[in-house]
Amino acid sequence: MSSGDRAAAALLSWYVDMGVDEALAAAPLNRFRGTSPPSGPAEGEADRGGVGQAVPAATLQELRSAVENFHGCALRTDANRTVFADGNPEAGLMLIGEAPGREEDRVGLPFVGAAGKLLDQMLAAIGRDRTSAYITNVVFWRPLNNRTPTDEEMAACLPFVRTHVSLVRPRAILLLGAASARVLLGTRLGISKLRGQWHEISVGDLSPVPALPTFHPAFLLRQPARKADAWEDLRRLQRHLDTA
Repeated sequence: MSSGDRAAAALLSWYVDMGVDEALAAAPLNRFRGTSPPSGPAEGEADRGGVGQAVPAATLQELRSAVENFHGCALRTDANRTVFADGNPEAGLMLIGEAPGREEDRVGLPFVGAAGKLLDQMLAAIGRDRTSAYITNVVFWRPLNNRTPTDEEMAACLPFVRTHVSLVRPRAILLLGAASARVLLGTRLGISKLRGQWHEISVGDLSPVPALPTFHPAFLLRQPARKADAWEDLRRLQRHLDTA
């Protein structure tokens, strides 16, 4: 037996001792291929959210249970908690962010870290708080190192998010950050081009829901000079809610 054969045999023996009993391909298989959100309209075209299908759930509790028992998103493997929502679903205002962070994963509620404190201040600026707003994200588990969720991860959660919207039936949605705007509006435009402009999200038999993208609070913590733009967006949101 050659030295190469002996090395291969030793490696195989080690695999067996370690409990490895299945051979996998050298390259990972993307099992979500074909379910990613569409690239959206070309730049300059009108955006209209309509991607993804809703999942069966008659109540928010049923939806929460369905999310907690869902294993089709790899993010939940390393997460401590499922982060579903916070606030008042009857408020008429729904906020949809990106993904839970470290503190959210620890507590099990969205926007409870530094970005959450800023979001509370943003809500207070238009006379609202968590009793008069309803808050969730486009994915329900924390990506490691707080990275942006991938298209595949968002696509896996999108049917639950769309059902969430249909059950809450908000008068307006504030989309916090590029990730939530991209997946729910079905666009590749950046948040700087999307923010401050009303769009629509169509879900099931609901009338199209007005949706306003703005900067994510975490981004505003890094780029405080853009808070003035976010304030303009909040005032635009407040005027809509006052007249809706």
